[in-house]
Amino acid sequence: MSTQEVIDLLRHMLITTFWLSLPLLGIGFMAGVVLSLIQIITSMQDSAFATVPRLAAFLVATFLALPWMLGKLIEYTVRLFSDFGRYAG
Repeated sequence: MSTQEVIDLLRHMLITTFWLSLPLLGIGFMAGVVLSLIQIITSMQDSAFATVPRLAAFLVATFLALPWMLGKLIEYTVRLFSDFGRYAG
């Protein structure tokens, strides 16, 4: 396996990881901003107020995005294993 093939393999892996994590990171960011604004407006500085809704948002986002994420992961795995002979030799 040449250096260029290793670089391509790692690039595809990192791009797939980025796309898989993007929905969850986006939801976490949005939930954090909204909760921070609510805390600023209400002057409530309880850490549980910020943590519990953010975790709930992550859980809901995970359940909603899970079919899409599994589809992308299966697609990547099939593409990787279909070219396995090229990487093994």
